[in-house]
Amino acid sequence: MDEETVEELRKIVGRDWVIYGRDVTAGYLLDETPPPIRPIPSRDVVVVKPGSVEEVSEVLRYANEHRIPVFPRGGGTGLVGGCIPTLDGIVLSLERMNKITVDRENIMAEAEAGATLGDLIKASEKAGLFFPPHPGDEGAQIGGLIACNAGGARAVKTGVIRNYVRGLEVVLATGEVLRLGGKLMKDNLGYDLMQLIIGSEGTLAVITKAWIRLYPRLPATATLIIPFEKRSTAVKAVPRILQAGILPLALEYVEKAPIERSAQHLGLEWPCKVGESFLILVLAEPSEEALYAQCERILSLCEKLGSLEPLLAESREEQDRILKIRSEIYTALKPDMVDILDATVPPASIGAFMDEVEHIAERYGTYLPAYGHAGDGNIHVHIMKEEGWSMEDYDRVRQEIYDVAVKLGGTITGEHGVGAVRIGSAAKYMSQTHVTLMRGIKRLFDPNGILNPGKVLP
Repeated sequence: MDEETVEELRKIVGRDWVIYGRDVTAGYLLDETPPPIRPIPSRDVVVVKPGSVEEVSEVLRYANEHRIPVFPRGGGTGLVGGCIPTLDGIVLSLERMNKITVDRENIMAEAEAGATLGDLIKASEKAGLFFPPHPGDEGAQIGGLIACNAGGARAVKTGVIRNYVRGLEVVLATGEVLRLGGKLMKDNLGYDLMQLIIGSEGTLAVITKAWIRLYPRLPATATLIIPFEKRSTAVKAVPRILQAGILPLALEYVEKAPIERSAQHLGLEWPCKVGESFLILVLAEPSEEALYAQCERILSLCEKLGSLEPLLAESREEQDRILKIRSEIYTALKPDMVDILDATVPPASIGAFMDEVEHIAERYGTYLPAYGHAGDGNIHVHIMKEEGWSMEDYDRVRQEIYDVAVKLGGTITGEHGVGAVRIGSAAKYMSQTHVTLMRGIKRLFDPNGILNPGKVLP
């Protein structure tokens, strides 16, 4: 990166907020993608930390004029290399823009892009409100969560991040600032450009602020662990629960070996001592009476399907411990893993999908642990390291799993996105018309192709 460019960027954001040099930029080059498939980052980058939308605008205007690639970066918690700078250029970190205000009257939060998920949860609770989804690491930043349309465990009842965003402030590649929506429940003025930007993974615009819908707090909560002897009976219970009109906040499927490994990794103990497969249900209701009625309906239904002795966690501490163990499975498996997949199928097809995954594991003589968001059909299959395997061997297993998901009416990614590592697979499952339309949209938003190049588009 030439010194003239660095000096111009310092003029825009201030000398203290431009980081240049391989040693000091190292923490901005990677994300949580498993190392065996993680893209190799460029080392010749400058990290720029704007403090306002005006500074973001000036940085992008300069970059666009000089055709410098810009890689927007949130908390670096992605799993598909989406924020990794794969070319020389600018890493644009929004971490300084982290203000949150909560409007109790409109039940909305106004959050800058650099505020974290943890910040939003705390601000909502302080105002006596509730932000239902919990898409993973609380260090993830709001801009990144929106750019990737994050999902997570608690998406069954009220949806993924897209369902909460009511307005956006974004900066286009040319430096123009655009406000879309706001504190509105309805907005039907023209094409919904906001929905295009949500989930675009930083390739169309840089998100600088969002207006996010909150909910009244539901005071009665509980977490149920329902064990089963067999995976097949556990996953068959999922559509039955949903068909009964029960919409839990979260409905997760986990298996004994991975969940106990996660607990051990954390120095904790998995509390359920029976069963090989488990459903974890998080319930939130307006009263204790409604909560217990839901619990009784679920337990009665699952008992008829062959469940074992359930476990009910009512205290906040117990519930948090269970969800912590569930959320750390990926971290516990990561040292022995090549890839974490994100295939999604119609919820009623989870059983068929996992049967096929088991057959693939048998054919290749490997172990493919699977867990995930059973309530919305999003199952994370892990491809584990095998002695003597080449990347081509891992690619074949991945491709077979994707083929099964698509054949069942699903998709190769439900929440992680395409990023850099799924581009090859995305090309196989997108029609040429689909790709052509996406490229046309990209050219309109980013005519010189400076925003997050090498991501999303085949």
